[in-house]
Amino acid sequence: MKKFAPLPHGLRRKGGTPSRRYVLRGLAGSAVVLASPAVLAKQPAQVVVVGGGFAGATAARTLALSDEIAVTLIEPQAQYTACPLSNAVVGGFRELKAQQFGYDAFPKSQIKVIPQRAISVDVAARRLRLENGTEITYDRLILAPGIELRFDALKGYSEKAAETLPHAWKAGEQTLLLRRQLEAMSNGGVVVMSVPANPYRCPPGPYERASLIAHYLKAKKPRSKLIVLDAKDSFSKQKLFEAAWQELYPGLIEWVPLSSGGQVVEVDAATKTLITDFGKHKAAVANIIPPQSAGQFAHIAGVADNTGWCPVDPITFESRLQPNIHVIGDAIIAGGMPKSAFSANSQAKVCASAVMQLLRGETPLGQKLINTCYSLVAPDYGISIAGVFEPRNGLLTEVAGGVSPAAKPRDFRAQEARYAQEWFETLTHAVYG
Repeated sequence: MKKFAPLPHGLRRKGGTPSRRYVLRGLAGSAVVLASPAVLAKQPAQVVVVGGGFAGATAARTLALSDEIAVTLIEPQAQYTACPLSNAVVGGFRELKAQQFGYDAFPKSQIKVIPQRAISVDVAARRLRLENGTEITYDRLILAPGIELRFDALKGYSEKAAETLPHAWKAGEQTLLLRRQLEAMSNGGVVVMSVPANPYRCPPGPYERASLIAHYLKAKKPRSKLIVLDAKDSFSKQKLFEAAWQELYPGLIEWVPLSSGGQVVEVDAATKTLITDFGKHKAAVANIIPPQSAGQFAHIAGVADNTGWCPVDPITFESRLQPNIHVIGDAIIAGGMPKSAFSANSQAKVCASAVMQLLRGETPLGQKLINTCYSLVAPDYGISIAGVFEPRNGLLTEVAGGVSPAAKPRDFRAQEARYAQEWFETLTHAVYG
């Protein structure tokens, strides 16, 4: 049976680069402890997973390794549209269909996929209710609700306004809308992005997007420019991004941090104007990434606290607010572990293992989790960050990590761009088949 690969003596290679082999190996590694027929009851335990993104799909796949658990996956959408690499769709050199995955490859004898939306849960009765009125009982419930965009957190922004000022932070039609707006913009038009304060899904994602928009503008609209209005004074992989911008896009990207008036406090969708405390920025194309919270069903199920996110036990991922419910992925309060696809994948494996042990009456032990994140600055220019995390003081704490080394030649960056594609293919094949 598979377990997490042991930690190497150091996560960093010479020069501080995370080991690609170690990072990709983490995709296959899992802390899976298979349930024994002699321990579990004769009737299979019922485990229900809500949400078919990287977290939920991985959890269902991992649980299905046990013949003693009946796994049900609740997911209303026939296809999942992945966010990693979706900024390449915005940049015009990748098609959205390359981001889309279905559930047909799931083993039907081991995972029952129900294409319905969960609408409520009776915690005391351990019963989930679906939109069509069906009720499903469970022994353990795993929620992977993803994120909710907080349209109420930015004055003037709404779901209706997003039809003019796209967020594109949930991959799909919004991604294509932003791409079409860039294509339709006249040469010389100004693109303005709004980036929220932490926490939000994929910390380096806005800066990858800025890079790939700049790549498009340089090639197609060379008289245009991009302004990034940021509600923070620093960001993930900042030195690497800024060095790349200086090398590839000098004068094209203007990053405005919080301390220089970067926080957007209001938008005017009719005039495509972004307003800060320091002034107004009128855009030809505006990309608004709003503040976020745990997905809607997390609030319905009562597993989100007043921060909008879900506190969990970092060993089992069981909710600190509701018994027998586990929460994984972008929705959780994960301490130092970022909200990313790889984090979701790691958390799902550990959570599934813990659920198996709890169903056997055992006490799960803390496991180490891995995260890695590749960012494209251009189609042939990649940078990365990786980390190892473990439960400490009730949260997930980084115990090892590293970023791409600075001052490397272009062939090194091109190699990392290829690694990004390999990473994506490895992850999506492992999760969706």
